[in-house]
Amino acid sequence: MRLAVCAEMVFTELPFTERVRRIHEAGFDVELWDSRSKDIAALKASGAVFSSMTGYTSGSLVDADTADDVVRTAETLIPTALELGVSRMVVHSAELIDGKAARPAYRSNGSMWITGARTLERLGALGEKHGVTFCLENLNTVLDHPGIPLARAKDALALVEAAGHPNVKMMLDLYHAQLGEGNLIELVRTALPHIGEIQVADVPGRCEPGTGEINYPAVARALAAAGYEGTVGMEAWASGDDMEALEAFRQAFTFEAGESRNSPAFSTEVAR
Repeated sequence: MRLAVCAEMVFTELPFTERVRRIHEAGFDVELWDSRSKDIAALKASGAVFSSMTGYTSGSLVDADTADDVVRTAETLIPTALELGVSRMVVHSAELIDGKAARPAYRSNGSMWITGARTLERLGALGEKHGVTFCLENLNTVLDHPGIPLARAKDALALVEAAGHPNVKMMLDLYHAQLGEGNLIELVRTALPHIGEIQVADVPGRCEPGTGEINYPAVARALAAAGYEGTVGMEAWASGDDMEALEAFRQAFTFEAGESRNSPAFSTEVAR
């Protein structure tokens, strides 16, 4: 597994490019949110590997009136993704403004499902053309994103499966999933064939692993046992010192010498 850190949420007292340098020097890949306000040339010159970035700027996947905006704005961001070497562009089921639902909807319907799947198919075709993958991120509606329809992990997974395109995957955010659904180890096993990247933070507080209730070492072992070799990104605030938070994240996803996928700790069998 490759490890990445979201530069929007750590070293926040530093200029953005310096945050990226710190993360890169610590041995992690880098996640971005909105790239439009960033100095792309400076980010590229940092030498960092960029794992993902936000892949649209307006519109809703599941709204027939604004779905075209998702595809249109996604296309405008692809040159930036290609310049930075970003392979995964993140989208959500509905438009967010400052993290809130632009047009809150508290019930989903069949039209939303059909529109969402078709919009993801269009994004998949766009991604195939340019060599990028669009990843649909699950969100929680309990605390952070009320009013976002089809936001749960099981809904995001169903939409990705319905789109059925190799350039459409899931950005499985385990912080959001814990708040909304729980049962994380079974979730990662079920979603594994459709995962493009995984994001983590602890609950409560959305800080680094080890600060809350989620047993991330157990999740890491389950991922390794299932054969996951993709990226895990820490999209979390630092509870204290930033470098200590990065190290706690690294330790949660680092196994002791001699520990193997065949050991009992890595068993994928459900106890009976």
